[in-house]
Amino acid sequence: MNTEVHVNGGHHSNKTAEAAVIGGGPAGLVSALALAAAGVDTLIIAPSPQEDFRTTAFLAGSVTALTTLGVWESCRSHAAPLAAIRIIDDTRRLWRAPEVHFTAAEIGLDAFGHNIENRYLIAALQERAATLSIPRVGVSALAVVPDRDGVTIKLADGEARVRLVVGADGQHSLCRAAAGIGSHRHTYPQAALTLNLTHARAHHDTASEFHTETGPFTLVPLPGRRSSLVCVLDPQRAAHTAAMTDAELAGELERRAHSLFGKMSVEPGRGMFPLAVETARSVAGNRIALVGEAAHVIPPIGAQGLNLGLRDAATLAEIVADARRHGHDIGSPAVLARYEKQRRADVTSRRIAVDLLNRSLLSDLLPIHGARALSLFLVDRIGPLRRALVREGVSPAASQPRLMRGEML
Repeated sequence: MNTEVHVNGGHHSNKTAEAAVIGGGPAGLVSALALAAAGVDTLIIAPSPQEDFRTTAFLAGSVTALTTLGVWESCRSHAAPLAAIRIIDDTRRLWRAPEVHFTAAEIGLDAFGHNIENRYLIAALQERAATLSIPRVGVSALAVVPDRDGVTIKLADGEARVRLVVGADGQHSLCRAAAGIGSHRHTYPQAALTLNLTHARAHHDTASEFHTETGPFTLVPLPGRRSSLVCVLDPQRAAHTAAMTDAELAGELERRAHSLFGKMSVEPGRGMFPLAVETARSVAGNRIALVGEAAHVIPPIGAQGLNLGLRDAATLAEIVADARRHGHDIGSPAVLARYEKQRRADVTSRRIAVDLLNRSLLSDLLPIHGARALSLFLVDRIGPLRRALVREGVSPAASQPRLMRGEML
């Protein structure tokens, strides 16, 4: 795996680099690869990850970025294309929306993106980081201390000194706290059950999203006759469902999917987490730039979460590379202000859209049901509107950094 830097009180106890990425998930590893590809001396600080059975649906721009960074070739055989998406109103309400079917061909693509298990994705990212000889300290950061000239990262037995820290350390971000950045958080009365499953009938590379009164029930293709599931329920029902035996759960999921995929069987590796939306008040400050869930948390609807994180990583690397080329301090307030300005609209618009859709499912108000049904009806019937919405969902016009256009930094 990655080149390990042993911090043990010997000559490696004090490490210096231009930038350090704190966090070893996909957003952090992509940040490190993008910075290293731009010639920035970069250090990864993160313990070895636990095996992650969740999946990520990468939209087309993210696949292009991973291809440009030399990662996607190792992912391809483990990923399934998303050629079509269908949205089914499975609520039992007076006003229900028609079934809406989107195809990638409508906007000139072979696929909206690809779905891959995180364990294969992270292995491919780590392999690429090792190929590029990006050093990695395999422990957690204990403290991040910014000052006027740089940032000191305290480790169990030593420290690292850098000009810029990339905080990719998740929802409970040490880096966000160290930067003095607060956040707005709203918790929903929902929990998401996640798992992978096999089914008797083919998915035909189509993602199916059933909208229910408790939230979406979404099946996303994996290679073969397999899919990943995100089932959003109220917390009590989610806990009850998660506690079922494999056979009971398979039967319950088949019922919820209206047997569209035939007989199902669940694979090992169930996950469950409460749903919330959280946005940092700023994505950068005090020589610390936030990416991924350290900057924004949104519900797993419409494959927006990690794709936002990859746009963070690609945008930041592009700005840092540009500053470095011009001999500027890569952690300066001017660089961080530019990153904040470029990411704010994208993050805010995605958060609002996903939040509104989720709240519309939970609401008991008849006018909201009617507005939601009418919106989906119009999207279904008006081709130019549908294509414009799909294009914006897959490739946001205002946020396409170079990596996502297939250009190196």
